Amino acid sequence: MIIKIHPQNPQEKEIKRVVDILENGGIIIYPTDTLYAFGCSIFDQKAVNKICQLKQIDPKKVPLSFVCSTISHISEYAKISNDTFALLKNNLPGAFTFLLQGNTNLPRLFKEKKTVGVRIPDNKIVKKIVETLNHPILSTSIFIDEDDTEYATNPDLIDEKYGHLVDCVVDGGYGTLDVSTIVDCTEDSFEIIRQGKGILK
Repeated sequence: MIIKIHPQNPQEKEIKRVVDILENGGIIIYPTDTLYAFGCSIFDQKAVNKICQLKQIDPKKVPLSFVCSTISHISEYAKISNDTFALLKNNLPGAFTFLLQGNTNLPRLFKEKKTVGVRIPDNKIVKKIVETLNHPILSTSIFIDEDDTEYATNPDLIDEKYGHLVDCVVDGGYGTLDVSTIVDCTEDSFEIIRQGKGILK
């Protein structure tokens, strides 16, 4: 199922349809400011497990990432020092994944690794989804077929290839093949561990 949402003026009715899916344990594919991503409520362990299996992710070895709507929202789930706050403030929303130490509010699957990735993409659709849901959604990019990259950027082709694996594909227009820049903020000094679309300020 495809749900078309306007990228600049997301329709509340369509956002609510997506949120209803998430609240009922559903899995979606949605646009970000980089690649389209698989997502679900971070509090639905069954849905999180399913996405981990789809992506062959071991949450005990790899930090899971999620999307928040504001830095204040991030601070509900992760520890943020003054220096880290300034870094986030200068660069979000944007094409970054910041690795932070999680806190006690994290769901169990996220706590197992203690480190979490947080994102606030520069994308109005996903921001509105998270605001309406009122808690974060998992974020892990869909697969890229190097032989036919349109299956990672064209929502109709994304639905054709992955629609049977999820409850809906949110069509927010063509995506990109860019990845986010990953910044490790778990130590006193920050370290870029993958340079992607985001240029750190």
